[in-house]
Amino acid sequence: MTVPNAARMYDYSLGGYHNFAVDREFVDRAEKLMPGASWGSHANRAFVGRSVRWLVEVGIRQFLDIGSGIPTLGNVHQIAQQAAPESRVLYVDIDPVAVAHSRALLAGNPRAEVIQGDVRAAAEIVYHPDVVRLLDFSRPVAVLLNAVLHFVPDADDPADLVAQLCESLVSGSYLTITHATPIPALSAEQDDLRALYESTPTSLHYRTKDQVVAMLAGFELVEPGLVNVTDWRPDPDEADDPPPAAVPIAAVARKI
Repeated sequence: MTVPNAARMYDYSLGGYHNFAVDREFVDRAEKLMPGASWGSHANRAFVGRSVRWLVEVGIRQFLDIGSGIPTLGNVHQIAQQAAPESRVLYVDIDPVAVAHSRALLAGNPRAEVIQGDVRAAAEIVYHPDVVRLLDFSRPVAVLLNAVLHFVPDADDPADLVAQLCESLVSGSYLTITHATPIPALSAEQDDLRALYESTPTSLHYRTKDQVVAMLAGFELVEPGLVNVTDWRPDPDEADDPPPAAVPIAAVARKI
């Protein structure tokens, strides 16, 4: 409660209520350093909705959402189950507050569960009893890694973590990623924002498109490929692109 938390900060950026003063102060400071940063949270959330709807359209009925954060409007299970009520969703987050709120939200929903877990401990997630009970890995699963890998340092080898998570997936499964990326014209602002994140448990790591593509070994990109989140199959009524500072990159990829 006294240290800024990524899940609670994201919740505040989206207009949620499951956050504390320290989270709100951090987001406000980040917005001053890089105007439009909070807009990026909304753009990321919109991508999650569009990509989940698309995955349901192509037949996916199982979702493993890692780094899911605190429940807010437009959760994966709400989107997927509205389109296909038989869809099953397993949420994973490292933050106990996010897990507690998710558990309360999901009470009475037999096709959606949450566990506490760390993306850096892939085997513990994939072989967790609740995951194995809810998801059938002999059938396609969509693994969602949205706005989480840029909190994983290079020393933990995020590409290898992705490979570990996905080695249990059958052909025809999918992976979604959104990730903060360096913008040369804003290098000073990004450096300031990265320094600010050093005061939290989750340091921020920008990665280039080539670095993110390297995480997708064994997958083929779905059109339009790795693009700004606002450019991945945007809805006709969505707003124009935000300032460059607010735009993470995003991809949906299919396991070969």
